[in-house]
Amino acid sequence: MGQHGEHRLLVRRLVAPALAGAALLAAASPLAAAECRLALLLALDVSSSVDAQEDALQRGGIVAALTAPEVVDAFFAADQPVALSVYEWSGRYNQAVVLDWTMIDSPAALVSAAETVAASKRSHNDFPTAMGYALGYGAKLLEQAPRCLRKTLDMAGDGQNNEGFGPAAAYREFAFGDVTVNGLVVNAADYEGEVGLIAFYRAEVLHGPGAFLQIADGFDDYERAMHAKLVREVTPPAIGALPLPRAGGSAG
Repeated sequence: MGQHGEHRLLVRRLVAPALAGAALLAAASPLAAAECRLALLLALDVSSSVDAQEDALQRGGIVAALTAPEVVDAFFAADQPVALSVYEWSGRYNQAVVLDWTMIDSPAALVSAAETVAASKRSHNDFPTAMGYALGYGAKLLEQAPRCLRKTLDMAGDGQNNEGFGPAAAYREFAFGDVTVNGLVVNAADYEGEVGLIAFYRAEVLHGPGAFLQIADGFDDYERAMHAKLVREVTPPAIGALPLPRAGGSAG
């Protein structure tokens, strides 16, 4: 073997351990292991306080928000995709998946997800508001999600918990250690039970780093609120960016 051949062999021997170590670090890093940057789970309230017209407004609001240009841009503002799922909830044993986990890796995938929500039919309409059970169901769904860098559950509703254990117990008993729970309050306040709903969400529902509350002024405002919330949730976080201002009907 010539001098140059011996030199190349020596370099390979010296570099090989470093390359192997780098490969192990890459395999162990969250960026390398993650399939997506965000697992986003939307939870729809279909309890007895939500009538058929209001349910149509919230489903239609989600469809319109998912296909709005600003939201579409947010979904595809980074190289890694977003995984999306939707479920509905009401009583303690009354939850149903509307959209199973879908990797939003193309505009066609986002349109297909919106079409699935648009075609969905309400599974229950005469049960109370068991929010703790709904959160527990959501935690189990998030355990089935693709491996993502972040997990967010969106709890939308027009009333406080009135059956079974509440959010605090759900956060103690289920796997919420790495989950952010945001809220979308439909502030209709048509009856006495909804008084203090915003305060309830702020004190009991919001959970995890960066959690925030989006407020809809009734179900007619659901589309606008969902649009604003999705843009804020799906837009990739900017390193060193200042916190978003509390504006447009939302609060941290």
